Amino acid sequence: MTKKTPVDFNIVSEVIKASPVDNVGHASIRELVRIVNEIEARSGEKFVRMEMGVPGLSPAEVGIRAEMEALEKGVASKYPMIEGVKELKEEISRFVKLFMNIEVSPAACIPTVGSMMGGMATFMTANRTDHHKEGTLFLDPGFPVQKQQCKVLGHNYESFDLYDFRGDKLGPKLESYLKTGKISSILYSNPNNPSWICLNDEELRVIGEMANKYDVIVIEDLAYFGMDFRQDFSVPGEPPYQPSAANYAKLYILLISSSKAFSYAGQRVGMMVISDKLFNRRYPELKRFYSSDLFGYSMIYGALYCLSAGTGHSAQYALAAMLKAANNGEFNFVEVVREYGEKAKIMKKIFTDAGFKIVYDTDIDEPIADGFYFTISYPGFSGVQLLTELLYYGISAISLDITGSTRSEGLRACVSQVSRDQFDDLRIRTKKFNEDHPVS
Repeated sequence: MTKKTPVDFNIVSEVIKASPVDNVGHASIRELVRIVNEIEARSGEKFVRMEMGVPGLSPAEVGIRAEMEALEKGVASKYPMIEGVKELKEEISRFVKLFMNIEVSPAACIPTVGSMMGGMATFMTANRTDHHKEGTLFLDPGFPVQKQQCKVLGHNYESFDLYDFRGDKLGPKLESYLKTGKISSILYSNPNNPSWICLNDEELRVIGEMANKYDVIVIEDLAYFGMDFRQDFSVPGEPPYQPSAANYAKLYILLISSSKAFSYAGQRVGMMVISDKLFNRRYPELKRFYSSDLFGYSMIYGALYCLSAGTGHSAQYALAAMLKAANNGEFNFVEVVREYGEKAKIMKKIFTDAGFKIVYDTDIDEPIADGFYFTISYPGFSGVQLLTELLYYGISAISLDITGSTRSEGLRACVSQVSRDQFDDLRIRTKKFNEDHPVS
């Protein structure tokens, strides 16, 4: 029997059945994008799309102007230096000082082809410093592709759901892994993708001090820089600063994206910031793979050079201009992206009014912040089941199952692609879902 759903039941069923994915609920983000695109094309219905973290705001004008000027000067015909253009390296160094209160020399500030490339190069270098160590400890939930990168490289990894070990529980849990001597690096995002939990300073201190104790490299994914809107990180050179384990760890790598904070995702330019101590440290075992035992040299002329002959030339000038404007107090990038938090607050209420629950709902002892992502569940459904069923209602998200989360009942919802004029559709569709699946 054909069910009456907001999106044609038969079309959704046919697309799901024809998909090469064994179970649509376990589909990767990009696979799900393809599936939803096909349903939209065949049905003519516009989805409330929450599956992919694509910026929903216009790119910063100061970056566009700088990139156009660079192109007009002919940089498109020239290979950039792999370590980055001088202006950008200097502005990255200023940025982490002014917005994080961390001192790093320009030499250790390197542009990458987005944080995806930065992550790949980081694994290629950080996980090859000691053959006794096997790979990365992921503090989950997290970005699924980072584990895929480790798999492609043949690296082992460990993981645990950070939400279960907040506060005083974090230190002992970390040490249970680090004391094995097999962990070469620790990776987490802060704010967290997908849960949007934000580690506090005490937790970051524990991470940094544990990493120091066991000589482990901290990899901090700052894709959503400054976006815990419960605090104002927008004033350069004044506290509060973006929280970071770099205040405590000696060996760290910061992956800072321009995609969300500056809405510059399409130009694929990000920042890798390596602590000076790590950048200048010698690891004899790096010579198994690279021409030098210097970590920074191996990163630039070994790992990064293998991945790309430099980061897009004109995009580097765009990022340098955006950072310079932010550093000079002329561009409040945090204020611009507050729209994500405001939309999240409204959307969470729409879902909870229709019987949905917020899965990751607290930061230890306070409500979770409103930001780029939030997580939802519905009574009686696993996350995989819920994702599949919501496709019939014109709503897409991703399963928490693929993020390393222990909350198998949940989905990650991204607010960025949902316009405010879709809120009424979202209300209608979630209400219909609730009517069709009444909560006892």
